[in-house]
Amino acid sequence: MRRQLHIRDLGRDADYEEVAALQETLLADRIAGLAPDTLLLLEHAPVFTLGRSGGAANILWSADELARRGIAKRQATRGGNVTYHGPGQLVGYPIVHLGEAGLTLMAYIHALEEVLIRALAACGVEGRRAPRNRGVWVGNDKIAALGIRVSRQVAMHGFALNVNPRLEDYQGIVACGLSDAGVTSLARVAGHAPVMDRVQAIIVQEFRAVLGYDVY
Repeated sequence: MRRQLHIRDLGRDADYEEVAALQETLLADRIAGLAPDTLLLLEHAPVFTLGRSGGAANILWSADELARRGIAKRQATRGGNVTYHGPGQLVGYPIVHLGEAGLTLMAYIHALEEVLIRALAACGVEGRRAPRNRGVWVGNDKIAALGIRVSRQVAMHGFALNVNPRLEDYQGIVACGLSDAGVTSLARVAGHAPVMDRVQAIIVQEFRAVLGYDVY
């Protein structure tokens, strides 16, 4: 029997802390068996987030500069280093019971990368994995980042795909702690800005296909 997945579209300019609190609620419900696996899709209001291995030194702009640019700074409970979220970037937060899916953490991360690689291919862009860092890359530029936390076999947090964000905001951080790598977007690589709704629909389709869900 195929597994069920609930899709929730949280829209644009979603507040980071509000979505983090929602994830914690969904995580607790999933652990308790009170809810199905859920995929949250959204675009965050501009924010720099620090993962568990993130160093504050990787945020290059001062508090005054962040305020001037309208970018918040938040601590995250996911793994990984520093990243940026903002309008034009599609964020997916799957709440997935890895034990019920028969997935190890590394198999799950590989599956998320596969979802993103397939979605990029559907938009005419060839993405790839890179041994230096998890996520999806185009050349030496990262186009999609991953960050995961697992509690009692249930994963939360997830992925961020650069569709058409303000790439200049990445100048304020050492993205993922990699000083010798760049960041890119679907719009930059493809030469035009894809429609976000279309990209989101492709992500849902590929997520269902790769992880073996029905969607309701």
